[in-house]
Amino acid sequence: MPRLALYTFGVLKSPLADPAPLTREFYDIGEAVYRKISQYPGYLARAEAAGGEPGVLFEADWRAWGEFDVPAWYDKGRTVETTALATTLSLWTDLRPAFEAVYSGLHREALNRRYDWFERTGHPNYVFWWVPDGAIPTWQDGVSRLEHLHDHGSAPHAFTFHHPFAPEGTPVRRAAL
Repeated sequence: MPRLALYTFGVLKSPLADPAPLTREFYDIGEAVYRKISQYPGYLARAEAAGGEPGVLFEADWRAWGEFDVPAWYDKGRTVETTALATTLSLWTDLRPAFEAVYSGLHREALNRRYDWFERTGHPNYVFWWVPDGAIPTWQDGVSRLEHLHDHGSAPHAFTFHHPFAPEGTPVRRAAL
């Protein structure tokens, strides 16, 4: 049975290494959000770097999730001191559990604060697509799908909660979420 891949990407207002209170707060809530999200029914896995140090993204070993990549529009730093982005890549069983995890609890609280931490870029900040059972999406897949969504809008290849698609490519009524 196909599984749902989710890639998120945001440009932070300041580098991850910034010791300012807002950056520390983002890190603190981010760790708590990850712990909660991983407990949701329907959550399968997320990309985690081997020996993952916070802020080390570009040089990290992501194993089966592939080489780290970012959208073409990201124009900030790529070193531990200058990286100013937050991104995730995860797998889910279906749209409903992903929707429930994203729009409830601690993650919902973090979403309500997103403009405290993130720039408004005019680009989508997440994308979904279906992957065959046993396949692991890569960072390059996520970037490609996010850029496709930006350029062409929601389609079976790359979609959002607002215009979702079933694994066979048919539109899903949003009310079904």
